[in-house]
Amino acid sequence: MCGMQREGGLQPPMEIDLVRRACRGDEQAYHIIVDRYSPQLYRLAYSLVGNTADAEDVLQETLLGAFQGLARFQARSSLKTWLVRILVRQAGRCRQRRARHRTMALDAAEVGERTPGSPDPEQGAHMDLTDALEALAPLHREVIMLREIQGFSYEEIATALGVPRGTVESRLFRARRVLRDRLKDYLPTEPPPGEAGGEEA
Repeated sequence: MCGMQREGGLQPPMEIDLVRRACRGDEQAYHIIVDRYSPQLYRLAYSLVGNTADAEDVLQETLLGAFQGLARFQARSSLKTWLVRILVRQAGRCRQRRARHRTMALDAAEVGERTPGSPDPEQGAHMDLTDALEALAPLHREVIMLREIQGFSYEEIATALGVPRGTVESRLFRARRVLRDRLKDYLPTEPPPGEAGGEEA
């Protein structure tokens, strides 16, 4: 039985009804939830793990985890935020597995020489951005993706990650600073109007 408690008006009545129906075994209600949130969950998964195969795996693991834990959903946050919290955990596990596999592959492989060339500047900028994001600590990469790519509010990020808002702000500050340092060759020398005063609160 679902322990549904609507707090602060965060959970729309229609979503509460869907969750209750899904908890009672209504497959149609569960499929509605999946269809409604899968596209944005997939985009977030891709932004966190960086490739289609892993993103699909993370999405499937998220939906499976949500199905298994739906009866424990308390509606203290929106259903979307609850699903994102599950996805972030699954993406972290995926990155850990990938890191272990990468280490094993590097230990077994020989390092080849790169052929000198003249890379396209735009391609170089894209590769540098990808490398810069990948080089961020996982905790910092998560908040950057949730805020800058997915457009989550500070409160939504805090709820999804299970941390205070101040922690979210601190991680964003550090992540943005690292990205600016790594991408300084592609950034304007003068700050855009309105940014000279410092970091966003």
